[in-house]
Amino acid sequence: MNRRPTIIDVARAAGVSKSTVSLVLQNSPTVREETRQQVREAMARIGYVYNRAAANMRMANAGLIGLVINDLRNPFFTEFATSLQMALSARGYSAVVANTDEDPALQAQVVGAMIEHGVSAVILSPTYGGEAETFGALARSGIPAMQVLRKVESRTELFPFAAPDYVQGSRDATEHLIRAGARRIAFVGGFEGRSVTQVRMSGYRSALEQAGLEPVVITGRATRAFGREAAHRLSAEMPEVDAALAFNDLVALGILSGCAEIGRTVGDAFKVVGFDDIEESAHAWPPLSSVRCDVNGFGKGIADTVLNWLEDGKTPPEETLTPVDLVVRRSSGGAGAR
Repeated sequence: MNRRPTIIDVARAAGVSKSTVSLVLQNSPTVREETRQQVREAMARIGYVYNRAAANMRMANAGLIGLVINDLRNPFFTEFATSLQMALSARGYSAVVANTDEDPALQAQVVGAMIEHGVSAVILSPTYGGEAETFGALARSGIPAMQVLRKVESRTELFPFAAPDYVQGSRDATEHLIRAGARRIAFVGGFEGRSVTQVRMSGYRSALEQAGLEPVVITGRATRAFGREAAHRLSAEMPEVDAALAFNDLVALGILSGCAEIGRTVGDAFKVVGFDDIEESAHAWPPLSSVRCDVNGFGKGIADTVLNWLEDGKTPPEETLTPVDLVVRRSSGGAGAR
């Protein structure tokens, strides 16, 4: 090596993250002795010399975790960010939160700023597009980075991915609608071609195929406004459709509003199921059936995963899917449902 070894070189030689090396250099008690020895041996092997003066300048930002969210206006992502931030705080870390508003350029900008300001790790619910800029910068930085809720970067060996089991959720919801007597079930919302749409739709398609039923797909923005428009469209153009599985709860809540406008009763002849089970779902009228993803538990689990990666060098699995369950309420279960 012709240049002076860096902390990133130590991390690579030791097979741990850059942040783990930093914790060892700070004599943090959170690092296991085995990992500490592994790092120190790598330092000696490659000739790394610790620059304490420079490290002291960075210490003000020690313990910061970057959290980048694609759409904090969506209550699902807000609930996730809140639970994650609280779990990080409980273990002595602070979260730096940024909303990218589905803008790839803004995502690259905020990730770059977080890296420059010395965050210890980055957790992203990423937007689509501009993957090279965002994930290229993260790869060069050497800090741990996880994709959550959406997978847009295929290199999961570098950027592990975790999400609720969307496939099982949509399959469970569709099978529930079929058991409830629906025979023409529409999937409503989500942009065509996006991986998260395809994943949430795949369980729906497999359940329909097994039952010998044909899919009806209406893709579009995952918003209340689109759900409201879809309710009007289904009534006018596809009156034979007797149930809808929405891409998310916002779309489903929009369908409920649209049906109220046109006087279509939800829960008996026309059934609706949402996805995510945000808090508002239980308080809508009629109460909305939804695939519960336990977003609070998911956020706490991601905090533990990232901090174990930082403190113990325990790299997460390349892909983790967490359990989901269907909460049946009146929008698909009739008058007797809760």
